[in-house]
Amino acid sequence: MGVASKAWRCSGGVLVNNISAEILHHQKQKQPSPRQDRRHCWSYLPWRRRTAVPWTAVCGLLLFVVGLISLFTGHVASDLEWYSQRLVKRTWYYKKDRGYRAPIDIWKSKFSNLYYGCSDRGPHFAPAVRERFSNGYLLIATSGGLNQQRTGITDAIVVARILNATLVVPELDHQSFWKDESDFINIFDVEWFIAYLAKDVPIVKRVPEKVMRSMDKPPYTMRVPRKSEPDYYLEQVLPILLRRRVVQLTKFDYRLANDLDDDLQKLRCRVNYHGLRFTKSIRSLGLRLVTRMRKMAKRFIAVHLRFEPDMLAFSGCYYGGGDKERHELGEIRKRWDTLPELSPDEERTRGKCPLTPHEVGLLLRALDFDNNTYLYVASGEVYGGEETLRPLKELFPNFYTKEMLASQELESLLPFSSRLAAIDYIVCDESDVFVTNNNGNMAKILAGRRRYMGHKRTIRPNAKRLSALFAARNKMEWSTFSRKVKSCQRGFMGEPEEMRPGRGDFNEFPSACICQKPHEYFPLNKNQPHQHFDRFRNVSADDEYVGNEHLRTR
Repeated sequence: MGVASKAWRCSGGVLVNNISAEILHHQKQKQPSPRQDRRHCWSYLPWRRRTAVPWTAVCGLLLFVVGLISLFTGHVASDLEWYSQRLVKRTWYYKKDRGYRAPIDIWKSKFSNLYYGCSDRGPHFAPAVRERFSNGYLLIATSGGLNQQRTGITDAIVVARILNATLVVPELDHQSFWKDESDFINIFDVEWFIAYLAKDVPIVKRVPEKVMRSMDKPPYTMRVPRKSEPDYYLEQVLPILLRRRVVQLTKFDYRLANDLDDDLQKLRCRVNYHGLRFTKSIRSLGLRLVTRMRKMAKRFIAVHLRFEPDMLAFSGCYYGGGDKERHELGEIRKRWDTLPELSPDEERTRGKCPLTPHEVGLLLRALDFDNNTYLYVASGEVYGGEETLRPLKELFPNFYTKEMLASQELESLLPFSSRLAAIDYIVCDESDVFVTNNNGNMAKILAGRRRYMGHKRTIRPNAKRLSALFAARNKMEWSTFSRKVKSCQRGFMGEPEEMRPGRGDFNEFPSACICQKPHEYFPLNKNQPHQHFDRFRNVSADDEYVGNEHLRTR
């Protein structure tokens, strides 16, 4: 045991500064045995106690005190992680190269080029069965908005593969909150969808007339439980499919388990990141908006604001609008019969409330994005309108939306919320930095896609810890607030280190589809020799963020 670590243990986890001379003296001595070491530790101190208090008990007491203080002030909690990270074993990035220090680029992870998306079929992944030899036809009725339906379509392909069935092009939801009459062919490139996935699953546009005429009964309709395992489909759905030839699964959203074997997870990635391609007209318009943003700035941030009335009502949170807000959002909330009664204060403490536009702006400025940064805001109708957006626009005057960039070109899409959402999806995907404001479907899917496409910077607010900081921001200097925000956001900046097998929703963390490049890509510093690194790498806890003025242009 080294002398420094002995001093750490003997002082209950706090190095004692007034014994540095004795530490230097003991560095020259032979290392004692464990029993001798225990006695020798206490001889370092200017006092001697008969019984040692376990340092874990001291730490526990300190954490309890810190928790009480942070509960009332909000000042200490954000620093606690910073100190705790210095005590734990470092992993990933600096495990093999602790001497190297580099600032964190707020625009792009310096480790992003070490990984790439990999979703190729494995050697044991059998080719798709032909339609006439399949076990029957699977009809899927999706549910929700564009991105919720996207998850349903992705899982539908996997379920068809599990059942050895032919998938009929899924039917989109026309009855949800958004009342969008768009069909699959209006949003996605159906010919590409069928052709790209032909080696995985046979897909047809409709059940053949010959099959329909041969059926004694209409297609069997059923709804499977949420997050059902593959065995459920084999035991409960397959027998019906074999007997009836055509089965329809309704309300198909999140009806397949999150954790599957790697071959099926890679199939999910092939569907989501390659097979589901928007129509040519939607892609062209979305990319035109990206080009217009690029003409104004070499790089820009896309913010998925998600501050629409339905989102706020669903969250059960309160934003200071008094009785008017409570009444309006309460009426919207009645549309969901199964929502429980929630405490707005508890939901905010739990980090379940979307940040206000003002808080989003404060977060970005605290992370050192300056007010010359260009923002593309993806959003529907913002609750409170221009008055709600005003603080964000003051913090970031270069503020743009799809309506500002292409008002006339969007006119034909205005009745179709899913097609408008597809435009936002494209611009957010192509942005240099993507900022989510909730953990909803679009946020998860885009976060996963951006990881798959090269770990493009994706920032998710750590709302649970930021809530106390926002509440106390007027009680501290801006520099203090900024430092604490950066501390809160460690682990929420879209770094490769955040990828861990089995973590979270697969749509957000597609770990089975992220591969490591060969080691020749790994040197972190041109002045240092090549070293071996682990599969993932970690950013040092005491690194700082680099603002606009320090970065190279794209």
